[in-house]
Amino acid sequence: MYDFSFYPGKKVLVTGGLGFIGSNLAIKLVELGSEVTVVDALIPELGGNQFNIDPIKKDVKVVIADMRDSAKMEKVLEGQEVVFNIAGQVSHEDGMVDPLWDLELNATSNIYFLEALRRVNPTAKVIHSGTRQIYGKIEHIPVNERHLVRPSDTNGISKFAGEWYHMVYASVYGLKTTSIRLTNTFGPRQLMRHGRQGFIPFFIRLALDGKEISVYGDGLQVRDMTYVTDANDAMLLAGQSDTSNGKYYNIGGIKPITLLDFTKNIVKMVKGSSYHLIPFPEGRKKIDIGDYVGDYTKIKEDLGWRPKVSIEEGLRRTISYYKKHKKHYW
Repeated sequence: MYDFSFYPGKKVLVTGGLGFIGSNLAIKLVELGSEVTVVDALIPELGGNQFNIDPIKKDVKVVIADMRDSAKMEKVLEGQEVVFNIAGQVSHEDGMVDPLWDLELNATSNIYFLEALRRVNPTAKVIHSGTRQIYGKIEHIPVNERHLVRPSDTNGISKFAGEWYHMVYASVYGLKTTSIRLTNTFGPRQLMRHGRQGFIPFFIRLALDGKEISVYGDGLQVRDMTYVTDANDAMLLAGQSDTSNGKYYNIGGIKPITLLDFTKNIVKMVKGSSYHLIPFPEGRKKIDIGDYVGDYTKIKEDLGWRPKVSIEEGLRRTISYYKKHKKHYW
């Protein structure tokens, strides 16, 4: 168990707080006794969902606002002690279709955010949600933070820009910023309407609908996957530590797994589901990063983080949640 005694009574803001990771984090913060505000623009394609915070809806303040609305953001940021900056656009496919929109949501919006923070609350601690997608095609496994950054799609470029605005504002202006580079995060409250925000939720949806899952290629691509509570723990540990100021961290899963074996786990847990292998669509093949396994030694040494939830246990929890609350996500 981690010691999160830092958080009771703290004023905490979660941007993107009606989305997947943000809502799970907000629930945890309420459990820890924080005074929580969530901000979300509720842009339809991004997965914000009021039902995501249903268990805590009476315990949080909800502000519907775009990160680029400086006047609103300044009011929200005033007095916050910790800010988890999770808002953004995560679809690689959508980023390729509309790269300027992707740039606005993942990079430009963070300039507005950081400028507002610098004006009204420069002492707040900020945790940014980054991505392993910035590394692009991998040269060596496991991937540590010294690996070359060369994104293979526009989403990776804009996410890296957003992360590095946080790093520059730390080094130049002294803001207390940290970035956590997430990898295949999954769990309850994820967008399920389409498959453009990751294969994991869409595979689960197909299985629960009794439809066949299509796995690209031979399915032997290796990935590490992080259950959402483990990802949130990494953010919480960084949020309470000055050791993490101006730093960025990889996280990962307990053990890597092939996409084929991951799919077989889903099929085993959901009766009536099945899968088949299909060739890569041409556009998807060009931006696929291939194998990826993260080296989380740095965050383990600095903050004591390690993944705790296995893929199998994470899948059981996730599938159970969607079976119970399907009508709110389909």
